[in-house]
Amino acid sequence: MITIKEKLSLIRTRKLSAEENIKQFLEKIERDDKKGRQINAFLHLNKNALGEAKGVDKKIREGSVGKLAGLAIAVKSNMNVTGLPASCASKTLENYKAGYDASVIEKIRKEEGIIIGMTNMDEFACGSSGETSAFGPTKNPASLEKIPGGSSSGSAASVAAEFCDLALGSDTGGSIRNPASHCGIIGVKPSYGLVSRYGLIDLSMSLDQIGPFSQDVYGSALLLNVIAGKDEKDPTTFNEKIPAYHEMLAEKIKINIGISNELQNITGKDVRKKVEGAVSRLKILGWKSQNVDLKHVNLAVQTYYPLVYVEFFSATRRFDGRRYGERIENVAGPEVLRRILGGNEISKAEYKGLYYRRALKAKQLIEKELSEAFKKVDVIISATVPRIPHKIGSSITTEEMYSYDALTIPANLAGICAISIPFARIDGCPIGLQIMAPSFAEARMFQVAAAIENLLKGGK
Repeated sequence: MITIKEKLSLIRTRKLSAEENIKQFLEKIERDDKKGRQINAFLHLNKNALGEAKGVDKKIREGSVGKLAGLAIAVKSNMNVTGLPASCASKTLENYKAGYDASVIEKIRKEEGIIIGMTNMDEFACGSSGETSAFGPTKNPASLEKIPGGSSSGSAASVAAEFCDLALGSDTGGSIRNPASHCGIIGVKPSYGLVSRYGLIDLSMSLDQIGPFSQDVYGSALLLNVIAGKDEKDPTTFNEKIPAYHEMLAEKIKINIGISNELQNITGKDVRKKVEGAVSRLKILGWKSQNVDLKHVNLAVQTYYPLVYVEFFSATRRFDGRRYGERIENVAGPEVLRRILGGNEISKAEYKGLYYRRALKAKQLIEKELSEAFKKVDVIISATVPRIPHKIGSSITTEEMYSYDALTIPANLAGICAISIPFARIDGCPIGLQIMAPSFAEARMFQVAAAIENLLKGGK
């Protein structure tokens, strides 16, 4: 596949038009997404995409070239894009069309990126497999009988299947990195507050971040560079920016890698062996590694879900059937209802402070522990997901499903940045390597990811 850097060069020099780029993707989606391989990555396509591409070509002829000029970008269906359905893959909002652009969409349009369509996802982002969508599961392009991971299943699958150049997902506890790992692509969870959540239909307001998917590290770094930064519409954002890719790579780095026995212990043996092999190979780069103690990360899943249940329950009170679509309790699937009921019960117990406030205390412990670890090491490396994906439709327990995010949740609880990069396969299924870095240390994270990507491709 042609790289993002190469494609941008072709478009800017008018050897490939934006219109041709979009048309090729639309034809491939038509052939493979609902027919052919039936990936089911998209729920809705942007009917104006070709017209918007012609407008970009006109700007290029006039000398205006945005950072994303002519690239096709898929968007998870929990973000608002004017005129397109923001359904959250639920019957609740099936007929709701966004009346405005989320801040990230505004920034993409400003840099002349083209929204190609809205992608499938776990219903209201409740899920880790891509199977809970009201409109059918997404298939994994890398292994069609397996789950693609969730909740940003369609965005990950659309990039892996080469239906678009880049995609946006949202990550609450691994919802970008998990499917990136399963589909064999790059997925980034930015530091909390780096990217505006204005226009995102949250699963959990204190944990969610919007982030990019791509085929290579360059593509994710480019898209994050565009969408990052302070937004007056979102008071949780900071005035932090991502350096240009060439600026990040210009710096020579010597990295001290942190390895957590606690994270390794909750990783399946076959996946753990692959991670150990990858870390061993990194010695070629002259990097060092050492163990870091993360004694409380085994509490991450138990800490995460009370927070998500309560915040999701609170957020869904607006879906009462009066203002937006249908009443959520009347039409939503079992995983959504489980979280609503759980959040309701935890909220009732709040006068005793039994769950939510205790979860907040545990969150602070994990955040402090990771902060201390980063005083000793530059990054922490682990598997992204502790095991390979199961077959679509397999009967697995709720506990097994929730355990998919055991390695990714700590980054959300601590508000730090993390990336998943493909590095190996087991039984034909891609597995991802997770690189965690301190808050707003995305440049360091990308430097490490790019060096590993280059090493795995046989570069120097």
